[in-house]
Amino acid sequence: MKKKILKRNTRDAFSSAGRFRFGPAKFVGLALVAILGTLMTGCGAARPMRYYQLTVPRDMSAGAPNATGISLALGPLVSSHLYREDRIVYAAGPEEMGTYEFQRWTEPPAEMISEVLLRTLRASGRYRDVYSLRSGSQADFLLRGRLYDFKEVSANGLSARVTLEFQLKDMKTGSTVWSHFYGHDEPVNGKDVPAIVEALDKNVQRAVGEVNSGLEQYFSTATSK
Repeated sequence: MKKKILKRNTRDAFSSAGRFRFGPAKFVGLALVAILGTLMTGCGAARPMRYYQLTVPRDMSAGAPNATGISLALGPLVSSHLYREDRIVYAAGPEEMGTYEFQRWTEPPAEMISEVLLRTLRASGRYRDVYSLRSGSQADFLLRGRLYDFKEVSANGLSARVTLEFQLKDMKTGSTVWSHFYGHDEPVNGKDVPAIVEALDKNVQRAVGEVNSGLEQYFSTATSK
């Protein structure tokens, strides 16, 4: 169910010329109707809430055979407030967005994507350590990102849009040494929310794969100099 906001005009039920007047029988009838409506509402079954999550790779133990001496910290993924909540977002038009009411993420998208990236970089076994910046440890490099889009779009067919940008900062020099922009619309094979979630998940895995490969290429070139 998509959440919509309805606007309606209201008028005062009582005019300045007089008031509505009900007799005792009328009041009894209205009371019975109100009680009956309450009972019917209470007996109705509530629609269940459904939650979804992204695929997260398993961690590898530290000190893999191909690990380097580089420590990497991940900063929080910056995003709009929509992607810091658990709602699944859809585009209702070029300048309008909405959210589903009964289908949600287990965590805000910005946090889920950060976790997928963190676990992917750890699982690569190429770094001495990979951790969240919140841990307070000192790292050789800081990877920062921004999430622009993580939503369902219906232009030219149903698709899942993910737009991300990342920058790698050398903590010793303070300069940005690598950057990557990702934007892709993944086709949705279906018309329900699970199909949309599957397409968003596939899109995120592709984006994280590009970041992982790009960092590997950068560090391979930088360390060989």
